[in-house]
Amino acid sequence: MPSVLELLTRSIHSAARVSPALAGDLAYHLFFTTSPRMPVRETDAATLDDARLGSLRVRGIDVSTYEWGRGPRTVLLLHGWRGRASQFAPLVRELVAEGFRVLAFDAPAHGTSGGGRTDVRDWVDAAEQLHAARGPFAAIVGHSFGAFAALTIARSTVPADAVVAIAGAAGPDAFVAEFAKELGLDPATIARLSERFRRRLDLDQATISVRYDAARHPLPARTALMVIHDRDDRRMPDSDSLRLHAAHGERSRLLRTEGLGHTRVLSADATLDAVVALVTGGLEAVDALGSTAPGATQARRRAPRRTTGRTAAATTTAGAPEPSGRSATAGQQRPPVDA
Repeated sequence: MPSVLELLTRSIHSAARVSPALAGDLAYHLFFTTSPRMPVRETDAATLDDARLGSLRVRGIDVSTYEWGRGPRTVLLLHGWRGRASQFAPLVRELVAEGFRVLAFDAPAHGTSGGGRTDVRDWVDAAEQLHAARGPFAAIVGHSFGAFAALTIARSTVPADAVVAIAGAAGPDAFVAEFAKELGLDPATIARLSERFRRRLDLDQATISVRYDAARHPLPARTALMVIHDRDDRRMPDSDSLRLHAAHGERSRLLRTEGLGHTRVLSADATLDAVVALVTGGLEAVDALGSTAPGATQARRRAPRRTTGRTAAATTTAGAPEPSGRSATAGQQRPPVDA
């Protein structure tokens, strides 16, 4: 039996033969669909239960917030599209153990928050409110769409010492392009989808670029960047992450893993070590994880975490996205955070 996605894709293709505008409208509604909501994984439930719960009112919607730890420095975590805050449980445990306070929320139409519709403005609104109440932030860590939101926030209203973009993109165009590629949309349908996207944000393309493209308009000079992306990510290929990393030069570090895909990279030891190093000691601490050549580091485990599990390869570089001869192997990953 065809999946719902297959049926919707067929409907879009059928509509495109009659009306590209109708096909674009159908694609637009599918693009912004957040259902089904991700359940909490059993391995993450205990960490979620330990959180101090709160709520925010975000553009008329009740949003669930979570807080762990009571340290003097705070890290904000932003989940991705169709994700939820509980996905960050392994990182939460690491950061709390290092003495940080950690904040997160379920965006509208995600997790336990209310609402049925959302877009990046809700991530921005929630982050602004948390910053006003609990800031400043030592770092903002985002996964996938949350990485895009983290970059947007740090470039505008919520300053941070560092941003970590995991399996993300520099701007919204990459998400639209990948969605269109996955569904095999024709140019006329893509044009209608892009038009509806701009109308939703009430911005022209030039303004969208200024406000939301962190490669063309990089982070503030004082903000360090860590870009983490798996080479085997099929949901969001790493090309836009490479563009983002290159745009930030020597104040960016690029960690490339292998064999983890889009979501399991969140719980990889290489990822956890790199994030902890960044927030505790800056880019110098990331480099000190295990240099193999000037400007390159190895994201190596601080201590054994598991004795079994798949090993993932990773390289960390500064400056150019693909430096020659600067590779290293990272240790084992933690259990995957979701399928």
